[in-house]
Amino acid sequence: IVGTGLEGQTALDSGISAIAERKGKIIYTDTQKIIFSSNGDTLSIPLVMYQRSNKNTCMHQKTQVQRGKYMKKGQILAGGAATAGGELALGKNVLVAYMPWEGYNFEDAVLISERLVYEDIYTSFHIRKYEIQTH
Repeated sequence: IVGTGLEGQTALDSGISAIAERKGKIIYTDTQKIIFSSNGDTLSIPLVMYQRSNKNTCMHQKTQVQRGKYMKKGQILAGGAATAGGELALGKNVLVAYMPWEGYNFEDAVLISERLVYEDIYTSFHIRKYEIQTH
């Protein structure tokens, strides 16, 4: 695996990860929020659900904690589609073979398995906002 050592910091700087601001206990968690208790205070952390990013891609946070778990300051509470374990995780591993195949991969062409297409392995979706004014 090739890495730069900055994957954790990049994930934090992206703003998609929800971080525990102080130590405490997870009281409740679902797909919309995490309720966190610390020193008698209760903090509700809303999660991002299918929002458009500045590049028209979809941002969505998933909880990475369970109810009753104790958290330390700085631990990951929720992450996004491009993070795993609090680090940047882009792409998927695919076995690749560079070889001629019945003339279909001439010069700059690359053949891929139909399974990658049909099982949506590399599929992403984009969100665009259109406004129409009528008179």
